[in-house]
Amino acid sequence: MATAAERDERSGAAAEAAPAGAEVRGYLDHLAVERGLAANTLASYRRDLRRYAEFLAERGIDSLTGVGPEDVAAFLRRLREGDAEHPPLGSNSAGRAVVAVRGLHRFALREGITRTDPAEEISPPRPRRRLPKAVPLADIEALLAAAGVSGDARGLRDRALLELLYGTGARISEAVGLDVDDVAGDAAGVVRFRGKGGKERVVPIGRFAQEAIEAYLVRGRPGLAASGRGAPALFLNARGGRLTRQGAWAVLRAAAARAGLDEVSPHTLRHSFATHLIDGGADVRVVQELLGHASVSTTQVYTLVTVDRLREVYAASHPRARSAPQA
Repeated sequence: MATAAERDERSGAAAEAAPAGAEVRGYLDHLAVERGLAANTLASYRRDLRRYAEFLAERGIDSLTGVGPEDVAAFLRRLREGDAEHPPLGSNSAGRAVVAVRGLHRFALREGITRTDPAEEISPPRPRRRLPKAVPLADIEALLAAAGVSGDARGLRDRALLELLYGTGARISEAVGLDVDDVAGDAAGVVRFRGKGGKERVVPIGRFAQEAIEAYLVRGRPGLAASGRGAPALFLNARGGRLTRQGAWAVLRAAAARAGLDEVSPHTLRHSFATHLIDGGADVRVVQELLGHASVSTTQVYTLVTVDRLREVYAASHPRARSAPQA
């Protein structure tokens, strides 16, 4: 198989030789001069469109006016299947190439080069859905135990923050945006979050999180508040102001390091919260409400995680799921 440099050289030569190559060059000039695309983005578009021009030349098409929807669809299939000169592309890379092709045809239509847009109905391949990363409960417990080991004001705050993140599935921006009134007084036992778009939701606080927050409010927050100007924020920094997202990240990183855990983020705690609920039998629509998802389809990704877990347990446990014994 040819190297990337050889493929680019051949592709470029074929594109330059093909009449459609002139139309491609015109579009690339437009992107560089009028749109001001970054050099790396422009280089990617150039590679993708040179390959497209080469593909059209192979099919005997000498101008964009001769391109039909079936030609664009065939190009997408070629990208995904690969050929003697190119390996198959994944959905992300193929999608980028299709975006470049669609932009080329829109440009040709707008400039009066063509009368129709054959790529209008061609959608980029959907990227493979990445399953959210969750960590086992034992690791969560180790992380929480490692938070606030000092027992001072900041230690109590750190433990309360992480217990809240895992105990409610909150986004980090929602957690640092809380005020004391959102968890105290009439709101005891629940927390009131202001999510995306200002939408509010009420989430129960589990016993561990509630106890950690109460300990922080009684023994930790007053000391931090003494350094500030009476900020209403629940989680305060050392100067008495509202703890920032960056500050909350630092709290989590420090606890993860003490617990010996890698690649733990606030979103990991949110994913773990949802996955553990689904594993425990919670209805997906209840989890949707707790997470504040606008659509249940966003929450259903966690059911895929559970299905994978079910397959593992089934394969390890059911006598007819195991491989046949060797003769």
